[in-house]
Amino acid sequence: MMPVVRAVAALLMLALALVAAGARQALPLAEDPALEARMAHLAGQLRCLVCQNQTIADSNAPLAVDLKNRIREQLRAGRSDAEVIAYMADRYGDFVLYRPPLKASTTLLWYGPLAFLVLGGAAAWVAVRRRRPGANAVDLSDAQRQRAAALLAGEPEQSA
Repeated sequence: MMPVVRAVAALLMLALALVAAGARQALPLAEDPALEARMAHLAGQLRCLVCQNQTIADSNAPLAVDLKNRIREQLRAGRSDAEVIAYMADRYGDFVLYRPPLKASTTLLWYGPLAFLVLGGAAAWVAVRRRRPGANAVDLSDAQRQRAAALLAGEPEQSA
């Protein structure tokens, strides 16, 4: 029993060592807390181009780290928040913005969900209209009605 416990303990220590080896050291904050706050605010408005569902403020991807550093450089150079956002949009396109501007190339982004909602509602309305009671009713002769009633009642079918 003791060799098994030692083997499990050795495996756990190896796993912990591997996890610790992959950990990164936290990057130091900028010397200016106001600049760091502005950078965090701007990074929260930009999409990570690698993750695509996170802001660059939330992402730890290497590209996101580079983009945060680029924002810091722009802010240190004295650019305004709007100028930094415009710089990023010019360089990476409107996709980098979490709130893209309304223009011809982003019309589908803004109005696409509404169009899908209207089309889905119209399709549902047509489907409901087609399933109205009696819409698909078939006129049966008296002989066919009697045969159907007999089959439903469980009576054996008569041969002709």
